[in-house]
Amino acid sequence: MLRLEARPQPSQLWSYGSPLLALLVTVLIGIVMFISLGKDPLRGLEMFFWLPINSGYAIGELLVKATPLLIIALGLAVCFRSNVWNIGAEGQYIIGAIFAGGVALMADKTSSGWIVVPILLAGVIGGMVWAAITAVLRDRFNANEILVSLMLVYVAAQVLSYLVGGPWKDPMGFNFPQTKTFEAVTRVPRLFDGSRVSIGVIFALLGVLGMWVFLFRTRAGFAQQVGGLAPAAARYAGYSSRQALWTALLISGGAAGLAGALEVAGPIGQLTTYLPAGYGFAAIIVAYVGRLHPVGMVFSALLMSMFYIGGEMAQSRLGLTKSLTGVFQGLLLFSLLACDTLVNYRLRLGRSGGQ
Repeated sequence: MLRLEARPQPSQLWSYGSPLLALLVTVLIGIVMFISLGKDPLRGLEMFFWLPINSGYAIGELLVKATPLLIIALGLAVCFRSNVWNIGAEGQYIIGAIFAGGVALMADKTSSGWIVVPILLAGVIGGMVWAAITAVLRDRFNANEILVSLMLVYVAAQVLSYLVGGPWKDPMGFNFPQTKTFEAVTRVPRLFDGSRVSIGVIFALLGVLGMWVFLFRTRAGFAQQVGGLAPAAARYAGYSSRQALWTALLISGGAAGLAGALEVAGPIGQLTTYLPAGYGFAAIIVAYVGRLHPVGMVFSALLMSMFYIGGEMAQSRLGLTKSLTGVFQGLLLFSLLACDTLVNYRLRLGRSGGQ
């Protein structure tokens, strides 16, 4: 029988090369999938890996998709390194967008351009408030943060649906569940004319730098990671597991809320039931493919954005379902898990121990 045996010393090279191998496996499975669907596999791979980067405009759209994924993933990385399993970033993203949208709806044509600042701050606060619910339930009642944060995603979606279909509904919107389009003054400034790329990219890159400094150059970041790797050692060293829980969830929630604010005050420009795009769930894959390292997540966010854009193009040009995006995301995650397993364990043929 086949059994897994822990390797005495996992390969350092393959520990970092595992994501590349997982990507290769994903591509090979994708080729088989396109063939089974009766589509040209080269044409299909072109949709996912070439067209999203074949022009300046395409790269701009890639950055638009990558920005919220990277910002959310940075927050999630703090949680996962702290052994806090926040699976509800999608809900924090939605609530952050709602808070930001509420401020944006109060603006009129006479408002100052500086209103963008309270809009983004409102998004951060909204995400932190939603994450704090999970923190309270875990801290006070020892509730499982995986279940709590995940269930709150659906509550957040219902709150959004109620608002855009009720008190915030656009009276001139032909009965569609959406708010009015926000005033131009509330829009997040764009970096280039003719492109949708906004200053959110700058926030994301600053977040990469800030997260690297926090995790690897500060005592607080060290305490977060020690608490995740060795809780008993952390307690012995005097680090508070309670403080680590709150810090991780508030940072993660604030990052997700900021991403939501950048979306509604940027490319979308209003609140609508189509706001939930799965970024909060996809960012989990971004975090792990990027090895929970701020720099690595830059590349994994770009890769995941290619999957989003490729899925949209495959739908419009090849007649395939948009769910193909989720298929590629799932393939990448499971390929990575399989590769990581083989990096740390080897397959042995024979009887298991004790038999």
